[in-house]
Amino acid sequence: MLKVLIPMLMMIPVIWLVSGKWLWCSVLTHSLLISLASVCWFKNLSETGWTFLNSYMGVDSLATPLLILSCWLLPLMVLASQNHLASEPVSRQRVYVTLLVLLEVLLVLAFSVTEVIMFYVMFEATLIPTLFLITRWGNQAERLNAGTYFLFYTLAGSLPLLVALLILQNSTGTLSLLTLQFSGPFQLSTFADKFWWAGCLLAFLVKMPLYGVHLWLPKAHVEAPIAGSMILAAILLKLGGYGMMRILPMLEPLTNDFGYPFIVFAIWGVVMSGLICLRQTDLKSLIAYSSVGHMGLVISGILIQTPWGFTGALILMIAHGLTSSALFCLANTNYERVHSRTMILARGLQVAFPLMAIWWFFTSLANLALPPLPNLMGELMIITSLFNWSWWSLIFTGLGTLITAGYSLYMFITTQRGSLPAHIIALEPSHSREHLLLFLHLLPLVLLILKPHLICGWAA
Repeated sequence: MLKVLIPMLMMIPVIWLVSGKWLWCSVLTHSLLISLASVCWFKNLSETGWTFLNSYMGVDSLATPLLILSCWLLPLMVLASQNHLASEPVSRQRVYVTLLVLLEVLLVLAFSVTEVIMFYVMFEATLIPTLFLITRWGNQAERLNAGTYFLFYTLAGSLPLLVALLILQNSTGTLSLLTLQFSGPFQLSTFADKFWWAGCLLAFLVKMPLYGVHLWLPKAHVEAPIAGSMILAAILLKLGGYGMMRILPMLEPLTNDFGYPFIVFAIWGVVMSGLICLRQTDLKSLIAYSSVGHMGLVISGILIQTPWGFTGALILMIAHGLTSSALFCLANTNYERVHSRTMILARGLQVAFPLMAIWWFFTSLANLALPPLPNLMGELMIITSLFNWSWWSLIFTGLGTLITAGYSLYMFITTQRGSLPAHIIALEPSHSREHLLLFLHLLPLVLLILKPHLICGWAA
């Protein structure tokens, strides 16, 4: 663990001591080496499932894909932000990159700690750098409002979790993930126990987010700078799924009775967020609402507590992280040229950027879960396990996947096809930096087709 954490922390003095003209090159090289070193976490030969274990941290087959995704995203965020910050003073560029590195360190700690209370601290600590990114480097005047929504939704959701964890510590005497799984089943019968169950899950459902408590997500995504949108979509939403997967085995008897309304909300959210996407005019808002739909599938897959549901949820989280991050990068390339997120003002761009249109095509197909991509594998596993739980769910999940295909194609056709609008006169050509960025997003997605057990071994 320290082989990755110490180089990450040492990036902060590098950021502040290196010459301004070498800032982006040195940070990109450093972070790329760290992300390549993190792949060694895939090598798990222990019989217990835990490896790289010390007093406070460890890695198992649930945390490994999420950790490697977090490390992989850091160089991509640096690549994507370079043009966005080119006009800012060097001191502000250094602060921005420092915030990205700090956020990355907190995420690596959140996914690797073995104490639940330590996970809670890191879960909350990721709020601070993200809030700074949204409120200081956001694009529009609405960014302060978006930051407030983001902060208070997350805080209000996670305070009951703290109380629930303290009660758990009091009753079991430990909050270690290594020993909690061996504690006997709880006798959860009183009315207060039902509140305790809800308190344990509420923070994660808000973070995912569950449809109904999702209002902070489109605001935060739309107002955040490109790196903020990337890390929100790819990693921060997955903190909720990871937390649910860790804590659900401890809530065993009650989830069977109380999971129903949350599963229903999640499946209903798949359909509703898809319908909202179909009438969006703002490109980033459309991509943000599509995340709500995909996370609805993940929530329902986790809450039905079957091995297939858990495996499908983990696969879909990884695949969605790469796909939605790539979509935000594509939306940002459009915004940097047209200076508008309104889809009707930035259409027919295939004529101007034929190579960029290929990236749009592949990423849109990944978003609608084209076979044989991991997106389809994750969705099929969740839909199959939901059908086994209740055949009624097939109507809504089938409708949801149909609508997903509809808005993905609508997004592609609107932005790429047709003739260029008359107001677009001079467009800056696409850069090799942007093509590299999108290649590095889609490469892991394609490689995971060849070796899918790297991200689905946990439930097995």
